Amino acid sequence: MTDWDARDYVAHSAAQQEWARELIAKLHLCGDEAVLDIGCGDGRATALIAERLPHGSVLGVDKSASMIALAAEQFQRAAHPNLTFRQMDATRLKLPRAFDVAFSTAALHWVDDHEAMLRGVRGCLRPGGRLLFQMGGRGNIAEALAVVDEVVARPRWRGSFDGFIPPYHFHGPREYEEWLPRAGFCVARAELVPKDMQHADREAFLGWLRTTWFPYSDRLPVGLRGAFLDDVAAAYTAARPPDDDGVYHVRMVRLEVEATAASAPTG
Repeated sequence: MTDWDARDYVAHSAAQQEWARELIAKLHLCGDEAVLDIGCGDGRATALIAERLPHGSVLGVDKSASMIALAAEQFQRAAHPNLTFRQMDATRLKLPRAFDVAFSTAALHWVDDHEAMLRGVRGCLRPGGRLLFQMGGRGNIAEALAVVDEVVARPRWRGSFDGFIPPYHFHGPREYEEWLPRAGFCVARAELVPKDMQHADREAFLGWLRTTWFPYSDRLPVGLRGAFLDDVAAAYTAARPPDDDGVYHVRMVRLEVEATAASAPTG
């Protein structure tokens, strides 16, 4: 999988940013915590957390080099002294046991090994630390995935997808209710939350396809990627037309998880 186009993503991720604000409000921060933002992306949500920490700090980590570079550029340390960014794989977290809160939004469905991620999170949380995650959950983008699968199977495109494995990992509460205790957490809540992602028009919908479905389009030569996404947009419109105002809707399901550290981890 190639890296994200970070700037293009910023221009087409208003829904993710809105959901991040909603989730940050659920942190109920006191203002002096040390927070780890996993999958921080372009850093906008991380910066919102930093604003709520006048006596604390937040570290944003992300696997994407382009996202971390944009985050560091947008939120320079001189202007945001309690905010730092570091490139790091969520399944290979190597950080001191110095954090009170682990946070993540719209990122962990890109992670293949959630148990490894949870073990790493537990290892960097202080006793009594907690986590709050929201990610794509079981059933997320089901209609869109069905459309993309249909387009991929068409004769024009299918040869480019031999051996292709979709990059998304959508889990449900049951998995997290098993994984969290094994990683040293007490489960407070794990639930699926329906969401309606809205795109103002076809161009906005294409922008979302271009910036978040690039593992698919990047299988194709550059000159054919636009045509592939046009086919996806047309097929999606046929299956689920925009509303009377021309707004495109995508049914989403988010998995929201809260937990607290059960005891000091071993090792």
